[in-house]
Amino acid sequence: MAYDYDLDFIQRRYSILAKIYPVFELVFFLPLGIRKRAVERLGLGAGGRVLEVGCGTGRNLTHLVSAVGPGGTVYGVDYTGAMLAKARALCERHQWRNVQLLQQDAAQMTLPELVDGALFSLSYAVMPEPRRALAQAWKHLRHGGRLVIMDAKLPDGWRGKLVRPIMVGISRATVLGDPDKLPWKDMERLAGQFELEEINFGTYYIGCGTKPAETGVTV
Repeated sequence: MAYDYDLDFIQRRYSILAKIYPVFELVFFLPLGIRKRAVERLGLGAGGRVLEVGCGTGRNLTHLVSAVGPGGTVYGVDYTGAMLAKARALCERHQWRNVQLLQQDAAQMTLPELVDGALFSLSYAVMPEPRRALAQAWKHLRHGGRLVIMDAKLPDGWRGKLVRPIMVGISRATVLGDPDKLPWKDMERLAGQFELEEINFGTYYIGCGTKPAETGVTV
């Protein structure tokens, strides 16, 4: 199922949703601890560099800053100014000086350096050009670094068939993602192997791929 929303439309919609975005974690039963768990899969160390693509209001920043410590750097990229305003306020409140927030189209994003890890958290399925965004994140990932995607998915079997009409309707109404996107397939083309951990009866997942020493594969 195609979702033909352009960037300007998405920005307008998320400018409205920015005010109530945390509410959706309750509405969609986001598993407790899944954000921290996704960051842990990045395997970051003190002094590391990490990128979050589609950082939104900064719901993962606490875990990312903790993972790299004060000597590391966290890059957060998002297209919507209202979402980034919330993230900046969060940074000021916690006095995080090692977070750089960038308002960019993820499909064309640029960073000043390579990073040790890259995270898509509840963002991949929303992007109008996710494979291009993935390619850009992969390009900025050092060899041996990990890329993690955490998102919702339709469960397998009868459960998926049962909830699909509801999820499609909500997704179209809120622009909170396309449930038919399969990012792990896109990652397999890059990493060759993509570890997929299903959570909450297959309604959420955390996937992780490692950038090999040499790769000529592109998306």
